[in-house]
Order: sequence, then C-alpha cells, then structure tokens
Amino acid sequence: MSFRRLRAIARKEIHHIWRDRSTLILVLLTPTALLFLMAYALTVEIQHVPVAVLDYGRSATSRNFVQHLTAGDDLDLYAQVDSPEEIDAMLMRGEIKAALILPPDFDEALLSLQGLPLQIIIDGTEPESGGFAVEHMGQRAEQFVSQLLAADLQAAGLSANALQPIDLRVRTWYNPGLKSRNDLIPGLISIVLGFPALTVALTLAHEREHGTMEQLMATPVGRSELLLGKMVPYVVVGLLNAIFIPLLAMLWFKVPFNGNFLLFFGLSAVFLFAILGVGLVIGVFMRSQAAALALSFLLIFFPGFFMTGIFFPTVAMPEVVRLEALGLPGTHYAVITRGIFLPGVGLDVLWPYAVMMFGLGVAFVGVAALFFRKKLA
Repeated sequence: MSFRRLRAIARKEIHHIWRDRSTLILVLLTPTALLFLMAYALTVEIQHVPVAVLDYGRSATSRNFVQHLTAGDDLDLYAQVDSPEEIDAMLMRGEIKAALILPPDFDEALLSLQGLPLQIIIDGTEPESGGFAVEHMGQRAEQFVSQLLAADLQAAGLSANALQPIDLRVRTWYNPGLKSRNDLIPGLISIVLGFPALTVALTLAHEREHGTMEQLMATPVGRSELLLGKMVPYVVVGLLNAIFIPLLAMLWFKVPFNGNFLLFFGLSAVFLFAILGVGLVIGVFMRSQAAALALSFLLIFFPGFFMTGIFFPTVAMPEVVRLEALGLPGTHYAVITRGIFLPGVGLDVLWPYAVMMFGLGVAFVGVAALFFRKKLA
C-alpha cells in the first residue's frame, strides 16, 4: 500500500466534498441539526398537566390535599367541578388530561388510618400525560399522608417511626433529576454521527452508476488504497462533528459531561471507522444511489433507533435480537457515550466495547475490499 496514492485519493475526496455543497451539508451540518431536532422532539419533559377536582366533602383537609397536589409546575388545577358530568365534558373537549374525585368521607378515612380514598380518571387518548398525572398524584399523596400523620402523632406525644417499620430511601446516581434528555441525547450521538456512512455509500454508488469507478481502477491506485482513501476524509469530518455535538449537548441542552473528552474523541474515531465500514459494504454492493440510500436506512438508521438500546434496553430484547444488536457499531458506541457523559467512566470499563467496534470495522472493511475486488477484477 502506498501512502502517496492513499493521500491522493483522500485529497480528491476532500475536493469533492468541498465542491458539492449538498454533500458538505450532509456530512458536516446535518448531524448537528438532526441531534438538535430529535432532542426536542424525543425528550419532552411533561409539565403543567391540566386536572379537574371533584371534592364532595370540601373540608379544610381535602382543600389542603388538593393544594399540595397541584403545587409546583407538574399539575395545574384547571377547575373544581360539582359533578362527574362536568369532568366528562372537559375530557371530551380536551381541556383536562386527568380528574381527581374525593369522597365525602375523605377526612374520616384518612384520620382513622383506613387508607386514602381517591379516584383518578385519565384521558386515554394521551396516556403519557395521564400516566404522569397518576404517578405524580400518588407520590404527592404519600407525602401528604406522611406529613399529616406525623403532625398528629407528634401532637399526641408519639413517634412516627412506629408507623414506618421500613425506612426506604431512594437515591438516583448519575442523573439525579431523572431527566430523560440527559440519558437520550448521549445515545442519539451514535445515530447522528452515522451520517458520513450514508455519504460514503452514496458516493461509491454514484461512481459506479456513472462509470467513473472504472476510470479510477484503470489508474495504479490499489483497491484497498481506493477504499481507505475514500474513508479517511469522512472520518475527519465525523471527528469535527464529534467536537461540535458534545458542545451542543453541554452548552445548549445542559447535559453533564463527567468523563474524559480525549477518550470520547478517540473512541468516536473507532466508531466512525466501524460505521463507515458499513457504508463501504453498502456502496460496494449497490449500483445506484437510490438503492444505496434505501439500504443505508435499512441497515444503519433503522437498527440504530430500535436495536442499539437507545430507546429500548437490550436486556429486554429477545436473545436473537440481542445477538443481532451486538453486530451493530451503534450498540457499543451508545454504551460508550452514556458512560462517558453521565458516570464519567474510563477506558478500564469501556475497552470491551471499543474492541468490539474496532473488530466490526475491520470485518466490514474486509468484506467491502473482498467483494470490491471480485466485482471490479
């Protein structure tokens, strides 16, 4: 392999990227823009869910309970109604997403330790908002009961510990606020950084479709030099995105970055090598840009969304799907990005995933070179 010829092919590809504005936008700006859009579209924090309250007793305790439930930005008290028919009408018009019904004997049941009699009605057309309202009401109800009983027991000279034989204290590490954005955005990086692979596949298919590949093969440039020369510029562009995208995540979305940036940068280069290998395989087999584009979405982006553990844990997948996920570079890179961003782990933890990505990259590039030689010999 000649480094001079490899550099010549890489230089030619850089000139192509720079002259073709659509390619430049695709590989340089699209990943950042895509992360920006998906972060807002997929990580919506539910707040200000409108609820109605039907309080049959209207006692001081029930009013305090409603005030406790709707304190903060999570639930908004839309209306206090007088009948179930009003609740039904508001749900039908979409004015509220949940309703709370308190019975007339709310005070007596609560103070006599018979339980907390509540009925919650939610709008099933938006289960996310309804489920959020139920979860929030349950948590606030437990707090209210604990505070109320503790005050009564203290007034009677008793200890509240007698009613709490289990001391359960929950701590959340690495993401204390349980913000979905902090978990999702590092995972999405493995998708948006895969766009250079799409461009490689389209470039190879374009040259095969227009006959310029045969002209390149007539030169002294070897097949491996040609493939690697086409890959190197996209690795460089991808590494530029590996700088911009973490800055966007930290500065704009306030995602914490607790790890080593040089480690992130180096492992991103390994990921780009692996994912670009997939693009080379697609470009070698497909003879048209349309077919390469369709296969890229089928093999790179569709599995990236649903099989790499970004949205659904891989441990919950069937065994066959988990084995298929191990063959995707994005599966290992999603673990790496989340590990570096949130807990800040180092190479001593992440090296198995780096080795897997590098091995997949070698395998994909090897397959591309093998079939490239057979098709153009």
